[in-house]
Amino acid sequence: MSADPTVTPSSPEPLQGRERVAINVTDLGVRYSLRFTRKTTFRQSFGRMFRGPSGDSAFWALKGVDLRVVHGESLAVIGPNGAGKSTLLQVLAGIITPSSGVVEIDGHVSSLLNLGAGFDAELSGRENIRLAGAFMGLDHRDVEDRLEGIVAYADLGPFIDAPIKTYSSGMRARLGFSIATAVDPDILLLDEVLSTGDASFRAKSKERVLELVRQAKAIVLVTHDMEWVTEYCNHALLLEKGEIVAEGAPADVVEIHQEHSEKRRREREAAGVLPVPVAPPEGAPVKQPGRP
Repeated sequence: MSADPTVTPSSPEPLQGRERVAINVTDLGVRYSLRFTRKTTFRQSFGRMFRGPSGDSAFWALKGVDLRVVHGESLAVIGPNGAGKSTLLQVLAGIITPSSGVVEIDGHVSSLLNLGAGFDAELSGRENIRLAGAFMGLDHRDVEDRLEGIVAYADLGPFIDAPIKTYSSGMRARLGFSIATAVDPDILLLDEVLSTGDASFRAKSKERVLELVRQAKAIVLVTHDMEWVTEYCNHALLLEKGEIVAEGAPADVVEIHQEHSEKRRREREAAGVLPVPVAPPEGAPVKQPGRP
């Protein structure tokens, strides 16, 4: 199940003629009412009784999204923060019910959308594997048959029998990814989890994703890692403000995304909006004021 992290896996080839559709989305919309997503004082509520409605308070996290993913395709969903990427994956996973449109799924879906989702912090990693299997509807015997393989792939050592609350984010990512990919999914949904963990496990997880693609599985992943998009995906789409603005070959879509990002950066600079300072990586030398 594991792969030598020193070996660079080959990219999946663009799909040509494989037409078994795994995901078909038509005119998808997800609408939120802002009236129910912010705190309101009694005085504000009382005042609205006399003023009446204050206009449209709806926010469309996704609007008019058309999407088609075939088995054997690795699709990257990219875009700026707040574009609707995670919302799209949650719709595909059945967590969010769309406000409009049609979503058709053909096959068993396995998802890893949040590092802590589905884990019981008080239970051990081994016990959480069994719990996750039950949530997925797997037979107890089936879970037991897969358990040691999941434990070996996660490679957590003695921590596999320690409570999840003692795990780092990287350790939770290892365990979650190992579970999500061990149940032989037809469709795998990943939300920015491959960037977590050490370099060895990231390389191993990327090889596992490519293995699933070669087995004609469908992969949809949200990521900010443009190198991953261009090297390991065969299709990409760019979301901005809940709408698809570009779709096609990964390198082309990444180039458009970078151009749009640079344009937004220049606009912020022109408006006098300064970027938020980013803390240096852990272990990096800190430059002292007045010193070279």
